[in-house]
Amino acid sequence: MNLIPERFKHSNLFITMSLITVIIIIIVSITITWTTIRMSEQFFFEKFSITNAKVMDQVKDSYEKYHYSVVIASNNLQQSIAIRDMLTEKKESNIERFQSIYGLSELIRRIEPNLAAYEVGIIVAGENGLSYATNDRSFWPITDEELDKSSLAKQTAQTPFKLQYHYDWRPSNDSGSYLVASKALVNRAGEQYGAAYISIRESDFRKFYSTYTSPGNNVFLVDKAGVIVSSSLTEQIGQHSSELKDYEKQIGTTENNDYVIGDFLGREQIIMMEYIPFFDMYMFNIIDKDTAFGNLIDKKKILLISMGIVIVALFIVLLASRRLTNSLSSLVRQIESASEYDFDEYVSVSGTYETRKIGIAFNSMLDELHEYVDQLVLSQKQRRNAELAALQQQINPHFLYNTLASIKFIASKGNIAETDAMINSLISLLQNTIGNVSETITVEQEMTNLRNYVFINEKRYGNRIKVNYFIAPGCADILVPKLILQPFVENAFFHGFIEKQEGYIHILIWQEDGSLICEVVDNGDGMEETYSLKQQTKRKQQLFSGIGITNVHERIKLIYGEPYGVEISSELKEGTKIRITMPIQKKS
Repeated sequence: MNLIPERFKHSNLFITMSLITVIIIIIVSITITWTTIRMSEQFFFEKFSITNAKVMDQVKDSYEKYHYSVVIASNNLQQSIAIRDMLTEKKESNIERFQSIYGLSELIRRIEPNLAAYEVGIIVAGENGLSYATNDRSFWPITDEELDKSSLAKQTAQTPFKLQYHYDWRPSNDSGSYLVASKALVNRAGEQYGAAYISIRESDFRKFYSTYTSPGNNVFLVDKAGVIVSSSLTEQIGQHSSELKDYEKQIGTTENNDYVIGDFLGREQIIMMEYIPFFDMYMFNIIDKDTAFGNLIDKKKILLISMGIVIVALFIVLLASRRLTNSLSSLVRQIESASEYDFDEYVSVSGTYETRKIGIAFNSMLDELHEYVDQLVLSQKQRRNAELAALQQQINPHFLYNTLASIKFIASKGNIAETDAMINSLISLLQNTIGNVSETITVEQEMTNLRNYVFINEKRYGNRIKVNYFIAPGCADILVPKLILQPFVENAFFHGFIEKQEGYIHILIWQEDGSLICEVVDNGDGMEETYSLKQQTKRKQQLFSGIGITNVHERIKLIYGEPYGVEISSELKEGTKIRITMPIQKKS
């Protein structure tokens, strides 16, 4: 199916080039735009990661300072002999216990300045059941019984020489979440006599990094179990995050992957991570990609600029393509028109170098073709004239042979007057046939020749065969080939009346449907079937043995073409009808 409308068929090259150009330009533009956006994002990611890495270092420094204070405080508690004595001695009476608690409070008050910069609580618990908590446990509201049974105390006891940080959640308190540093108190013999706990509310711990966070830029402190200990997204605190646990395994595995871009909380995020060894936790800095870079890279503006460049490029390319292909389309149109309607019309030589060369070559080809056609027409004309001349040469000897035979027959009877009349008719006949070199004569001249011929034959065979002429008005000046009726009348005379001794021959000429119809009808012996000149058999050739019958048919075909010619119909004992069809041609 042709998808190109008819009026654009000569612009097929332009349409194809335009489509290919449009597709290529669009693909290149999309690729460049996408690459530009990706490179810009990558550039900002790297710069942003470097900047945030410094921020994370500052946060880490805050953590480290806090940890250092906790370490000093816990070491002081560890090194205090008075505290050790109080936590190991058995106190039987309440007074002794109150005195010990008071003593502990005084000792711990001396240590608190190490943590004065932070809002923390200190709890000291001994193996002897004595315990003391600063600030009425407001920084970690846990009872002695809960603490004694907690997994936190058990973990502290299992690793007595290590300062550990734990996440603890107190649902009964508004603050809820706490970060607790624990340290077992051991003597020089390695025997544990108590434990110290330094707690800080998560809301206070969050202040270490809250100044560095913003909407879309969040910090998460995650323990090794994947529990979020602290975060700028408060609703995530205490949640277990398998996603962050997975990212912890991905980041930092190689030198160049300081960050990854992945999904977290259902959004695409830039995720950076650093391990905090003294907390034994991971600090994540997670930045929402759209929030951080949404306005930084104006994708809409980049797309509009790209579209503008594409439109301008397409306009220029299409204009240039159209200009280049116009001359070629025009040349194609001229060549097609020349081959269909105007074979003699030369194409205009203009346009590009290639188009001009094609036009020159086509015009040269037309010259050669015209010369060839002229030679071919001349050759065919010469061949046709030669064939007609050969046929004409067949007519004259054949006709003369029969006519002279008739004159000889009359002369042999001594009839001088009839012989003279016959010779005069023959002379007139020869003047109109041999003397007239024209290929065609009028119907009137053909009838004159035919009457002379009939007269000659009547003198030979008598009047037993009557010839009648019926010429319709308006047919006398119509041109017909010479001697087209004589061979059929001759055939009727010599072969149509063998069994029958007398009869008639009608010569009829009229116009019908734009053609000239000539019929030679006799009521002679006839034949059993219709005779076709196209399918001649040997037997039928015997019935129409005259050279002139076939000659007439071939001459008509040569002069007028295939639609015209001779048809013969006959019935046995009824007669024969010869029908000749020719176009109507008159003298100009």
